[in-house]
Amino acid sequence: MAMPEIYPMTFEPVFRDYMWGGRNLERLFGRKLPDGVVAESWEISALPGSSTRAETGYWKWRTLQEVVGDLGGHFIGSTVRERFGVRFPLLIKLLDAQADLSVQVHPNDAYASEHENGSSGKSEMWYVLHAEPGAELILGTKPGTQRTDLEAAIQGGTLPDVLQRLPIRAGDAFSIPAGTIHALLKGCVVAEIQQSSDITYRIYDWQHLDANGHARPLSIVQALDVLDFEQATSQVVSPQVLAQGEGVLQEGLVAAPHFNVERIILEPGARFSSVCDGTSFQVLGCMNGAGTLRWSGAPMEIGAVRFVLLPAIMGEYTIVSDQASTWLRTYIA
Repeated sequence: MAMPEIYPMTFEPVFRDYMWGGRNLERLFGRKLPDGVVAESWEISALPGSSTRAETGYWKWRTLQEVVGDLGGHFIGSTVRERFGVRFPLLIKLLDAQADLSVQVHPNDAYASEHENGSSGKSEMWYVLHAEPGAELILGTKPGTQRTDLEAAIQGGTLPDVLQRLPIRAGDAFSIPAGTIHALLKGCVVAEIQQSSDITYRIYDWQHLDANGHARPLSIVQALDVLDFEQATSQVVSPQVLAQGEGVLQEGLVAAPHFNVERIILEPGARFSSVCDGTSFQVLGCMNGAGTLRWSGAPMEIGAVRFVLLPAIMGEYTIVSDQASTWLRTYIA
């Protein structure tokens, strides 16, 4: 039997009320929200000041920071501890974009460590949960754009003219390594998996004004410092089939130094089994449908759109799909 301190954990979200948000997490997915605009729901976070708190069990009301501090490598895993130290290195969010987000670039680890008080960088990925007809996002620059073209467009206020817009639909995934210029545009809801960092260099802001009627500050110098032009043109992720059979389709979406993300598509009644073998925690996110997580303790029902964090030493587990369902599985290899 597992230790009482080791069990699948869900967390109370931390909400952000940025100007571009809305109420779609409530309207589309039945999530309980505070009043007003909700732009982001931080589902699993250990960022200081924004650490999510466990909802149930032995660790109820304790922050993820505290859990990691007490359990260390047993919780995050030996590989994670060796690579990142005793900290939870990811941040899992839901984003409701009801207006265009600013065009941004994020730094890599080396730049953030030197210029942002030792912070980690910010590579991320998006998984589209909902997209209105005609919805798009910005990812990279138009083919053939040179750095000099980009710099001239910034100086001339015509940056959108050289940026690549991609149509999106539910189920699309996009990888956004640090240094990639990008923007989420209005009319979509996405799940975001990223490094545990809140560093953003805003390079263009669509003439948005803050609550006081002022233009928000830009970070053009830093953005150009960290922009990796070799990866400026990007496309939707092409899933790689990892395993298929008995009502289960397991696909690789992102395989990167900072995280791996797989998609698991289950037919009604299908079962997906794996193991937390001590090397890395795992995060399971039910993107649609519902299922039951079975492990050595009490079964846990998980519906859309919810995330559960599995400690690294939790052992074997099985998702039993109560209906057709789609899951994201995130871990560090």
